[in-house]
Amino acid sequence: MAQAAFDVSRDAMRIDLEATAPAASPLFQAIPQRQSTRGQYDGNPLSAGDMRALERAASGGGVQLILLSGKPALERALEFVVEGNRAQVRDKAFVEELKAWIRFSASDAVSLGDGLYSASSGNPSVPSWLGRRMFNVFFTEKGENDKYAKHVRSSAGIAVFVGAGDGKAGWLEVGRAYQRFALQATALGVRTAHLNQPVEVAALRPAFASFLGLPGRRPDLVVRFGRGPTMPPSLRRPVQAVLA
Repeated sequence: MAQAAFDVSRDAMRIDLEATAPAASPLFQAIPQRQSTRGQYDGNPLSAGDMRALERAASGGGVQLILLSGKPALERALEFVVEGNRAQVRDKAFVEELKAWIRFSASDAVSLGDGLYSASSGNPSVPSWLGRRMFNVFFTEKGENDKYAKHVRSSAGIAVFVGAGDGKAGWLEVGRAYQRFALQATALGVRTAHLNQPVEVAALRPAFASFLGLPGRRPDLVVRFGRGPTMPPSLRRPVQAVLA
């Protein structure tokens, strides 16, 4: 059993382990299936019971969860996503970093064991040299905005996670709340994907917070959710390769 807390004196996460009897749970069993599904969903709302289950999963650690659903709220949130996306597409450093993180071919995804496999976003798997050229042609402001409009409008809702404070301890709790939320969603057959433009572009955060009814607060994480197809997974290196 693990108890996690942020140790301010050491500026680090502290995890205390203690012996306990093993016990399976739906969230534990969902770990191998959880993924960020960057495609269109089916556009149907979730049941009230499913929404309550997602809220319960994300509770704790002082994290506030805001669930947006219904066309007016989603369309207003989409405006922030599009504005943030516009700023990012015009940022050369952002675009170059994104391109460097994409694994255009299955062979690169396997050999490197990291990054975003292009097929995970519904794009074709092609040789890397061709993928980079295609990216330069097809990655446009309009194309990306149109894609995000389809993603948002096909979603059942958007979840916004707000930490108790603007600091590492709060950020860690937001991350833990999201993981529980994503695992509960997976257990329910619900997909999730990040929509972080409204918080990644710092200039948008104050207006986005006001839209959420939280002036002066800092929204930390934005995630859309809904039911949709399973996509090919992005690969990750084994634990032994990343632990010192």
